[in-house]
Amino acid sequence: MTLSLETALAEAPVIVILRGLTPPEASVIGEALVQAGVRVVEVPLNSPEPFESIRILSESLAGRAVVGAGTVLDPGEVDTAAAAGARIVVAPNTDAAVIGRCRALGLEPIPGVGTATEAFTAIKAGATRLKLFPASSYGPAHLRALCEVLPIRTEVFAVGGIGPGELMLWHDAGAAGVGAGSNIYRAGAIAADVAAHARAFIEQAREVWSA
Repeated sequence: MTLSLETALAEAPVIVILRGLTPPEASVIGEALVQAGVRVVEVPLNSPEPFESIRILSESLAGRAVVGAGTVLDPGEVDTAAAAGARIVVAPNTDAAVIGRCRALGLEPIPGVGTATEAFTAIKAGATRLKLFPASSYGPAHLRALCEVLPIRTEVFAVGGIGPGELMLWHDAGAAGVGAGSNIYRAGAIAADVAAHARAFIEQAREVWSA
């Protein structure tokens, strides 16, 4: 059975960013994350052999997690990510062509935004989920102001430099969830350590977003 993105995020509102992941470790790290409660992962395309890692994760975590590609910058990369099994496409920027290609292929785009102009450009192109990036530079107050003018069904995820101790601030500012990278996974980390970091982060996120 396919796990929907909506269900995955409802279970754990955290997208885990596996920057630097390699294909040989993909299945082991992926299994450790799922056992720790993670339901959404992305492999940035500036990782070694990212499409192969996406393929491995998509197959090994089928029905248990939603797998996506990150740092996607052009429509051609969307095609390759889709062929590898990606179901979400995350970007650091807003590119209408990337968003449009995602929609054409049935993938969920999560473009990066910072300003209201970028946010509304992304929404006009077809995005319903946005990534405030880098969140640590903008801060919760910026997100709170941005959310006041966005369509009510738009979800914004805060990504970049967010630790588990800051989750309540982002929740209160209107974030639908967060992206977590180095707080959970660093290139070369062993699975047991990744699982421990993920479990602590996920437990805190669930507590915050269920309050």
